[in-house]
Amino acid sequence: MTFLEKLESRQKKAKTVLCVGLDPSREKIPQSIMAKGNPIFEFNKAIIDSTHPYVCSFKPQAAYYGAIGAEKELEMTIQYVHDEYPGIPVILDAKRSDIGPTAEMYAMEAFDRYKADAVTVNPYLGFDSVKPFTDRKEKGVIILCKTSNPSSRDFQDEMINGLPVYIAVAKKAVTEWNYNGNILFVVGATFPSQLREIRKIAPTVTFLVPGLGAQGGSVREVMNNGLRDDGLGIIISSSRAIIHASQNDDFAEKAKEVAESNWKEISENWKN
Repeated sequence: MTFLEKLESRQKKAKTVLCVGLDPSREKIPQSIMAKGNPIFEFNKAIIDSTHPYVCSFKPQAAYYGAIGAEKELEMTIQYVHDEYPGIPVILDAKRSDIGPTAEMYAMEAFDRYKADAVTVNPYLGFDSVKPFTDRKEKGVIILCKTSNPSSRDFQDEMINGLPVYIAVAKKAVTEWNYNGNILFVVGATFPSQLREIRKIAPTVTFLVPGLGAQGGSVREVMNNGLRDDGLGIIISSSRAIIHASQNDDFAEKAKEVAESNWKEISENWKN
């Protein structure tokens, strides 16, 4: 089963397009968890167990593990999802990119070492930096297209051959690069008009949509502008607002409450 098949099966079965990002900050993890062996994994495990009914995927951010030497706990986290919740795919948010041979190593890291089902990729270096990922037919390759941060305008809105860069990326990726049909786009919730514009260019592509909550994105606008005609085609991501809803021993229960609230809001605006 490919990543997209697994994702859409989960979305239909669980009636959800919510993704929980596993971006743990040690200073926000309760001391009772930090006192354990492998505390990052133990924290993630509790979050996964409490929120899994509401999610279509989990998305660990690689920097939160690499920065503190917790790569082994990242491996353990992904393996735990595969073992305990095999119907839920895992996206490694790593935003990898480099020239061909190095990109091949990054693809091995994401898919062979960490065993992620999908990975985020920066397209700035061009096709040879993306191809080692898209060659993996069964995996998802999530291209940065229009990101949610305000300064994405610095380059992504600049014109190239009469088109904004994000549109040029979308057109190139959806046609020339998508030979295995496994490309997705990152499109921020904070830019609903651009979300609608990219949907017109890529009517069948699935979008990973960050930028809700503190960044100001609207669930209603995401659903109205981002859904495909079949009622699918989006993954709405929320990370710290869920996993660090509490910094006390009730963190898992509070994470569940926020995830359920997000799920309900999405359901109310979902026309599927």
